[in-house]
Amino acid sequence: MRNKQVLHPMVKLQQKVSSLVNSQIIQPQDNIGKIALLFGDEWKFLKSELLAFGFSMQDPVSDIIIVEKWDEE
Repeated sequence: MRNKQVLHPMVKLQQKVSSLVNSQIIQPQDNIGKIALLFGDEWKFLKSELLAFGFSMQDPVSDIIIVEKWDEE
């Protein structure tokens, strides 16, 4: 049996946001608050996590994409 690595929720968000940008559904300069409706019920949790990592809803989504590692120290 293989061990599956569980992705950090912010890594999953980062991948989804990157995909949305690549699909041109959102633009890199769009603010983070713009993606709220795209994440439905997950948004409350994701927003609290983003705020905990120092993001604001006015920051561009490109700021999420460029994070290299989501450390919780």
